[in-house]
Amino acid sequence: MGRQRHATISPLDEVDPSEDRRFVTALARGLTLLRCFTPSDRWLAHQELARRTGLPQATVSRLTYTLTSLGYLRHRASTGEYALSPAVLSLGFSVLSNFQVGRIARPFMEALAEHTQAAISLGVRHDTSVVYVAHCRSTARLILGLDVGTRLPFAETAMGRAIWCAATPGMQDLMARRLRAQDASLWPEREAGLRRAEAECARRGYAVSESEWESEIAAIGVGIDLGDGREPLALTVGGPASRLQGTLLHEDFGPALVRTGREIVAAIQAAAWED
Repeated sequence: MGRQRHATISPLDEVDPSEDRRFVTALARGLTLLRCFTPSDRWLAHQELARRTGLPQATVSRLTYTLTSLGYLRHRASTGEYALSPAVLSLGFSVLSNFQVGRIARPFMEALAEHTQAAISLGVRHDTSVVYVAHCRSTARLILGLDVGTRLPFAETAMGRAIWCAATPGMQDLMARRLRAQDASLWPEREAGLRRAEAECARRGYAVSESEWESEIAAIGVGIDLGDGREPLALTVGGPASRLQGTLLHEDFGPALVRTGREIVAAIQAAAWED
């Protein structure tokens, strides 16, 4: 058995990096522009990119020119629209191929999917969103059509709320500032939802989202804290709100989710000892 490796906790995890002199604003804006494209988007107009990023149109023009020149965007001159190019995939392939957490978690997720006949997802936080890094579907006919790479709002989803509940106070403070800066008018409602999630996690061990980010969809989520300094992940069970409710949810699916989360943490920690 090999010696366990210890990760270093970076102080940047709990401060706003944009306040650091090493922070490159132009790079951050370019990545923000790339993130504007959702799985349902093909081509986006210049004006729409400006609207989604909140950046001046002149800044968007410089960014799109640079990203097109580097091969990360395609430009359709006839309409002035932009699309992601296949080169963007190269940015994520190395991460996905080395993302051992998803590989180790998959058997546990598959078993939970068959037990609940629901969609099981593993996700991480990315700025004010959460992103699926692993996803399993059961054989049930009525199931969520989401997949790896899907991006969802942080504060309104069980996945985001579960991450919030497992996060350190410093990370919660950072997330609160970012969510408030994103839309100050929505922050009171979002904060209330996150505080409710804290109470739910303390009482039941998992957070709940009922038709809040998409109508007729409900989910429960549990934080996955690997105990090595990394920001927590979240494991969720999702499906039709008409099914994920009452006794079935809170006396069967919920306990099964919490148990599976613990099994995944134990398996990942055991793998770390063996490396």
